Amino acid sequence: MDRFLESLKKAEQKIAATDHLVYVTFPLVKEKNILIQSLLSIKEIVIMCINLILQYEYLNKRIDLSSDPSQNFRIFKEECSKTYFIQERDIKEIERMFDLARSHKKSPMELIKDGKVVILSKNMEKKTFTIEDIKIFLGISKKIIEKTKKIFCK
Repeated sequence: MDRFLESLKKAEQKIAATDHLVYVTFPLVKEKNILIQSLLSIKEIVIMCINLILQYEYLNKRIDLSSDPSQNFRIFKEECSKTYFIQERDIKEIERMFDLARSHKKSPMELIKDGKVVILSKNMEKKTFTIEDIKIFLGISKKIIEKTKKIFCK
């Protein structure tokens, strides 16, 4: 149980730092790398919380886990999200965030245009996100942290 609480504390510290980046630092410097770093940090936080929930459910013998992360996310989405009152629209935003992070990782080029980060793929497909999207992702991650805390603070 200590390992769970330690991971949860790390997620809370990381969310506080990311919150500061989004609401304090970015408005001052308007640098795209801050938005990209915030996106990746939020993704990491959400993955930490999802993993904590999955491990807790597995230890209580309510689910079986796979070695495939996408399969585990499917298990989380279909079996755990309802138990922890994580709404369908939040799951869709999480999937969108994961897609943006994947696109960033594969992208040869990113730029900022009209207040949007534009991620260009090798074949010049573009995906965009704004500070408002990051704030939505941040809000979802805070909700998931709170719901994860409820598990371990009973």
